[in-house]
Amino acid sequence: MNSRAELESRQLTQLRELLGAVTASNRFYQAKLGGIEGLDGMASLSEYARVVPLTTKAELVRDQRAHPPYGSNLTFPVEEYTRFHQTSGTTGQPLRWLDTPRSWDALVEGWVEVFEAAGVHAGDRVLFAFTFGPFIGFWMAFEAATRLGCLCLPGGGLTSAARLRMILDNEVTVLCCTPTYAARLAEVAAEESLSLAGTGVRLLVVAGEPGGSIPGVRSRLERLWCGARVFDHHGMTEVGPVTYECPAQPGVLHVIESGYLPEVIDPRTGQAPAPGESGELVLTTLRRLGSPLLRYRTGDLVRARPPGRAPCVCGRVELALEGGILGRVDDMLIIRGVNVFPGAVDEIIRGLPEIAEYQVRIETVHHLDELKVLIEPLPGCAEVSDLVGRLRKALQDAFALRVPVSPVDHGTLPRFEMKARRWVRANLELPTPHDQKPE
Repeated sequence: MNSRAELESRQLTQLRELLGAVTASNRFYQAKLGGIEGLDGMASLSEYARVVPLTTKAELVRDQRAHPPYGSNLTFPVEEYTRFHQTSGTTGQPLRWLDTPRSWDALVEGWVEVFEAAGVHAGDRVLFAFTFGPFIGFWMAFEAATRLGCLCLPGGGLTSAARLRMILDNEVTVLCCTPTYAARLAEVAAEESLSLAGTGVRLLVVAGEPGGSIPGVRSRLERLWCGARVFDHHGMTEVGPVTYECPAQPGVLHVIESGYLPEVIDPRTGQAPAPGESGELVLTTLRRLGSPLLRYRTGDLVRARPPGRAPCVCGRVELALEGGILGRVDDMLIIRGVNVFPGAVDEIIRGLPEIAEYQVRIETVHHLDELKVLIEPLPGCAEVSDLVGRLRKALQDAFALRVPVSPVDHGTLPRFEMKARRWVRANLELPTPHDQKPE
């Protein structure tokens, strides 16, 4: 896209088509938008943001409960849908989502754009290191890579050790997984005496967690994988692939505005945040007519690059998010009056390479939340007490809080293939080592 004006003109055309379709036959949005005149002739994007209400996940959950199994947010008869997926349920009740062939094709094209920005090309050998289930990203990424002409290797149903052997035996060049699982594979490689320097992996395409845009996590993964580049992106089942990392600026995500109309709002007021302030990402799915979302509150905290600036150094005019996904609106904890986000803690801990894994335990004391950090030092770490002291100091320097830090034996804390769940309430029991591994 050559200019913002050209991009926004195309978005307005797409938006009018979308609004015409949903007001004609989508029961969910017919009820939600009833009384708003002239939607399919929307004059501008700013008018759309002014007159159309936000959509929340809670509304979608209630709708699916009231109209099981798929809810009423369907623009076409169920017989026209060919794809079923559902959310992971990590932030509440899972949502079921259906797609028509046209919508699915648009989503896969979005993933093709992700891969192209990452430098994936025909001839690459791509391993998808996760168990294929009802989560949408696995299937889209796999199909997009086949469209590019890559040799695609599914890693479902395998142990971590078996996946590593698949990487070596098949001379894999691109690994797709969560940041946490990329670290786990490196840990298993050390346990199995497999050298990652002997692989041809040049690129780690990561998602599912904010870690890919966190400098400490990126540097740790690139060190573990012997210089392979970490490439971040993000998406969700309800909307599809949303962003990809700027090829010229690691830690910056570009929104795929050919498929989405993005906004950033203050989650408390619904208005645009002050320049330089973070806000909640709101999306309208321009090409997903089968199960659309209008002004959907994603819950993702982002910091948008100020509008009106020149194109990015990579030449793109699409919205840029500085620092990637900063966290979740509902993730923030107030600890003795201090706002604490999990991503900020992760950045500090990942800056200490001697820590293999960690867990943050939240305990309510006298109606106030308190934190305790458990760390699992790498095998052979000689100065565990020094490591504990350094982490305590780093946390105190960052948050002006005294946070207890305790070491635990290697193999005690959970490992994750999918999204990591490192923050737990103190009344939850730690799993036994036998139960921790997804393999």
